[in-house]
Amino acid sequence: MSINALSTATAGLQAMQTAIGIVSQNVANAGTAGYVKRTVTTVSDGVGNSGVAIGTINRTFDDAALKQLRLETSGAAYTSTKANILAQIDKLYGTPGDSTALDANLNAFTAALQGLASNPTVASARATVVNAATILTQQIGSIASSIQDLRSGVEGRLSTETSDANGLLASIANLNLKASSTSDASARASILDQRDQQLTQLSSYLDIKTVNQNDGTVSVITNSGVTLVDRGSAASLSFDGRGTLSAESAYSSDPSKRSVGTLTATLPGGGTLDLAAAGALRSGTIAAELELRDKILPQAQRQVDDLAAGLSQSLTDTTTAGTKNASGTGFDLDLSAIAKIKPGNTLTIPITTATGQTRNVILVAASDPKTVTAGIAASQTTDSNALTQAFQIPAAIPPATAPSAAQFASAIDAALKAASPALSANASGSTLTIAGSGSIVVQGAAARITQPASAADLTGANPQIPLFTDGAGNALITGSFHGGSQRTGLAQRIGVNTLIRNDSTSLVATASTSSPTGERPQWIYDTLTSAKQTFSAASGIDGINAPHSASVVGFAQEIIAGQGAAYTAAQSLDEGQSVALATAQGRFATSAGVNIDEEMSRLIELQTAYTANARVLTAARDMLDTLLRI
Repeated sequence: MSINALSTATAGLQAMQTAIGIVSQNVANAGTAGYVKRTVTTVSDGVGNSGVAIGTINRTFDDAALKQLRLETSGAAYTSTKANILAQIDKLYGTPGDSTALDANLNAFTAALQGLASNPTVASARATVVNAATILTQQIGSIASSIQDLRSGVEGRLSTETSDANGLLASIANLNLKASSTSDASARASILDQRDQQLTQLSSYLDIKTVNQNDGTVSVITNSGVTLVDRGSAASLSFDGRGTLSAESAYSSDPSKRSVGTLTATLPGGGTLDLAAAGALRSGTIAAELELRDKILPQAQRQVDDLAAGLSQSLTDTTTAGTKNASGTGFDLDLSAIAKIKPGNTLTIPITTATGQTRNVILVAASDPKTVTAGIAASQTTDSNALTQAFQIPAAIPPATAPSAAQFASAIDAALKAASPALSANASGSTLTIAGSGSIVVQGAAARITQPASAADLTGANPQIPLFTDGAGNALITGSFHGGSQRTGLAQRIGVNTLIRNDSTSLVATASTSSPTGERPQWIYDTLTSAKQTFSAASGIDGINAPHSASVVGFAQEIIAGQGAAYTAAQSLDEGQSVALATAQGRFATSAGVNIDEEMSRLIELQTAYTANARVLTAARDMLDTLLRI
């Protein structure tokens, strides 16, 4: 009996020593990041279960809390990244009311126009208008350049974070191998601590979920179903960044058309996948940065490009509406007006389809056959849902000095039929008739045409005036697509017409008299502040993907208000997500963290048990000594 007691007490001492060691380890690592509290279990051992032995060393935590922590970590990283960039975009426009804000400079320009309208003979009033217009275009250009700087910065961070995430995936796969091959329970617990910490770190980059395997490994899968780690194999992530981005830089699933970097995963099972494709990543910093680079920042760029285009073309373009023809089958347009059409000018024909749907058909004038062949995306026009087609402006056939009505009708008819075979255009005298047939009904027709012949035509189209021009070449802004969309990146190139900067008298010139009057500056003021312009659906004003009607000044104010509202919403969402993350961190810390008071209480229990086992061992030894003395 004493021998059994000796054996049992010795086993008890060993078990208590191990348990005390675990308590000691917990206390020592109470402040160690990523450390999960350990507990030890004991099992009956020996003949008749008379002894005791160490069962397993367990990491104690709430698995649901860990999953929630990773979910909230990913969400917080996503909202924080977006809020940070949106704050910087909002800051570009300045605080409304500040003297350096965009709205203040726009108001200064319109105020200068009013001053010139009242004092058309005063040279300093003209100089004030030119100076205010220059400051305004410089600020628009600065905003646009800063937006591209933000895009380039995001592109750089995508490259860095892809590399970091790739390193984590490889490390997690390596830790999987170690965890499955290690028999030492204490060492295995440390490996799992390290792996869980890296998984949580990975979740800040990518939205992931994990699946525990029977061999102790874990599979890592994105929420869209892409397997990134399968036991000891990891996907390889790469990002082919493009450095500095421009307004023309854009993502495409077609590598030949893509001018920005993309995130490619070489999967454990072989094959590659473009993770930048829609829906592949839904949260984390990388998902936020892809959204910023490909959607939010390009939309901000489009807004200032539209503002620049509106600022210039509102002062040069006129819209000629068609009239319903006598037969009621179509609409008539004056060919003498269309004869002035320039590359980028448009014909807009609203139609009703057989299903009752109303759509716009937009024909864009082009100067070369390449533009016609390449086609024009609807997103590059005012209506992203329109049927778009380019037509080449016909050349005069000698000895004629201008294209004939039949030539215009033929070019427009071909473009209409390419958009919808039921549409047609015919010329009769000086009238161009656009009509539908069958179930296609033409609801109207309008031609938007730039009136000045060139940037040097300062008085011939009065009151229209090319006050603003494109780039160092002082080109007339017509919306041309020759060599690419003139509108794309226009905000970075727009400036005051060089000829007007050198001689501003055209600002107060009229067609009827050589004496300066306030008619033209007043017309410019009224046009910018009151006349409605159609801005593109791609600008996303009010979050609506539809053409937007507003004055130029009103559009600028809506941009500023919209960006401010977007930042406020993003900040509010980020604050809410931060609270959710803090709650998840607290919940996980409660389940996995070391509570010193609990450990001390546990230590006292173990000390008592250790003392009791020691007393049993002493008693057994005394009994053996007594037997030996007999």
